[in-house]
Amino acid sequence: MAPLTTGDVAILGVSAALAGAFIFRGSLFGGAKTPTPTVNKTAAVDDGIDPRDFVAKMKAGKKRLVIFYGSQTGTAEEYAIRLAKEAKSRFGLTSLVCDPEEYDFENLDQIPEDCAVIFVMATYGEGEPTDNAVTLMQNLADESFAFSNGEHRLDGLKYVLFGLGNKTYEQFNAVARQIDDHLTKAGGTRIGERGEGDDDKSMEEDYLEWKDKMWNEFSSILGVEEGAGSDTPDFVVNELNNHDYSKVYLGELSARALNKTKGIHDLKNPYPSPIVVSKELFRHGGERNCIHLEFDTAGSGITYQHGDHVGVWPTNADVEVDRLLCALGLGSPERRKQVIGVESLDPALAKVPFPVPTTYETALRHYVDISAVAGRQVLNSLAKYAPTSEAAAMLQRLGTDKEYYHEVIANGCLKLGEVLQLAVGNDSHAKPTPENTTAWNIPFDVIISAIPRLQPRYYSISSSPKMHPNKIHVTCVVLKYESVESAVAKAKWVFGVGSNYILNLKMAHAGETVPVMSENGETAAHVTNPSYAIAGPRSAYSDGSSYKAPIHVRRSTFRLPTNPKSPVIMIGPGTGVAPFRGFIQERVALARKALEKNGPDALKEWGQITLFYGCRDEHDDYLYKDEWPQYQEELKGKFDLKIAFSRSGPRKPDGSKIYVQDLIWEDRKRIADAVLNQKAYIYICGDAKNMAKSVEDTIARILSDAKGSADMEDGHKEVKTLKERSRLMLDVWS
Repeated sequence: MAPLTTGDVAILGVSAALAGAFIFRGSLFGGAKTPTPTVNKTAAVDDGIDPRDFVAKMKAGKKRLVIFYGSQTGTAEEYAIRLAKEAKSRFGLTSLVCDPEEYDFENLDQIPEDCAVIFVMATYGEGEPTDNAVTLMQNLADESFAFSNGEHRLDGLKYVLFGLGNKTYEQFNAVARQIDDHLTKAGGTRIGERGEGDDDKSMEEDYLEWKDKMWNEFSSILGVEEGAGSDTPDFVVNELNNHDYSKVYLGELSARALNKTKGIHDLKNPYPSPIVVSKELFRHGGERNCIHLEFDTAGSGITYQHGDHVGVWPTNADVEVDRLLCALGLGSPERRKQVIGVESLDPALAKVPFPVPTTYETALRHYVDISAVAGRQVLNSLAKYAPTSEAAAMLQRLGTDKEYYHEVIANGCLKLGEVLQLAVGNDSHAKPTPENTTAWNIPFDVIISAIPRLQPRYYSISSSPKMHPNKIHVTCVVLKYESVESAVAKAKWVFGVGSNYILNLKMAHAGETVPVMSENGETAAHVTNPSYAIAGPRSAYSDGSSYKAPIHVRRSTFRLPTNPKSPVIMIGPGTGVAPFRGFIQERVALARKALEKNGPDALKEWGQITLFYGCRDEHDDYLYKDEWPQYQEELKGKFDLKIAFSRSGPRKPDGSKIYVQDLIWEDRKRIADAVLNQKAYIYICGDAKNMAKSVEDTIARILSDAKGSADMEDGHKEVKTLKERSRLMLDVWS
């Protein structure tokens, strides 16, 4: 499985909903088509303006704020948009929200005196900038980079900074901290404190606490008064009658997919890849699932390298789609299939987040992340639409009382649809219908503004293109756990969106029937897994016997050394073994060629490859158990496998369990020699919060001992040096 980007993601878990909180308007659920208002054209820029000149665009659009976001999966962009919306609603200030990759920064020193720059920057991987922020970081860090004044000076520049990170990573919010340092050294003046969101705890709460204090100082420095803005909608939603249904998006992720035209398959145009192999990797009949899928990419133009990630585009579960449709009064067959168009009233501030025209049902199933935990700021903004005064009071309390929100919503992992049901006394454990779910009069444009776009889920590819050139393998543990009960909400089962979507694909491909939830929701089906509309838009992903899923490849730097003589040490317990299966396959494919060309001694000078793997039980969750002996045989003694069975294996003298870090310590002499004398490469994949930290600490201890030092700090310095030289690489998540 792929790592969660530091603070920018969230990848297999349930993440907090991001939204603008100041979006209020009347109901758009009437049957008649609503007249289209005039769209604000101030965001449009004269053709004579350089499209990469953000200062010129600010002046042309009379915008006093420019907001740059460094985002890998969309989270930082969502926060950037929220800040822009709040600046407008609080102070009446309009903003230019920019992807830094699309602009040049030589004129950053030309920001007008009464304007400011806001940076919303995620830290990705081990302290790295996101892909779209690399050039920005280089420009700010390079003291030889001259701005338009001929110097590397930004005197008078006013800036706001919010970073997105995760404290389980060593380089917590490194990018935001570096930007702050660079701007300060160049003469810039920060407004308010530097915000640092921690995704390991609550990015949302960190953001809310930071931004209120920041706006107070912002108001003073820029000389603007709160209350000068107004609550205006971001979008207008029109119901379209007699529209050509063949041109309506029903879940297609791109115009090419709708029109069935050829093109490059990437993040903006995923490839519907056929599933050719699917199987359960854990013990059949057990409580947990781990799915192996193989996607066929032949003829797609998609290529990959070992260590890359594959993005799988899930849908929301059927029950959650039905729940929110019913809560919005859109549960009837006619209303859910109503075709709608969506227009942005300020395209520079709020882009329409999904392709249109579409339908209410499609938007909630395919395009917006209704399965995320409802955000506190969002709930407060929706209180005015409550059907009863009691429901309004509950949403207001949830939106303003941090502790109460944490107890009920965060611990309960409640989605927006569930909160709307809970607030009016509906049973959220029952199968949602229009009859048992009270309708709220929330305009659909508010829903679009309040819930972020549904993002792909990333997994470390568990195969090598040298062994499987037209196949991408995925190893996915299915996320399912029970929430914490509160005085308001009963405990429930929580299902990861991406992994349970993959489980549905596996079951369909294997000819297994997905259980149907009973009317009262208390059957085993409710506890086992939800169902998904895996046939896709217009049944494009299934012909009844075979299935496809939309995918794309994301490049990674998690790579084997090019020289096979270098020793390799891999640590990957659980599904952290996924990329290392690809690594081993890569070496096996090379070994086959080498042996064929140079004979039985071809691997004699190859470095040793060691995999430290861990799982609970040899008979329950030992992944790819039957493959490793074959790889060992083909690599002629150059591949060692060391396994820790935490539950069924031997124990330490004190009776405690043995994990991979314990195996590493047992093998410390060989590891120290490999790292210090043979220039070995170390790779760690898996849980960042516990496993990766413990493994790094163990490696630091080994290196400090090998150098005769009793100071662990010396070992950590060695570890840091290894990282800087790309000889210790991590692919981890929290």
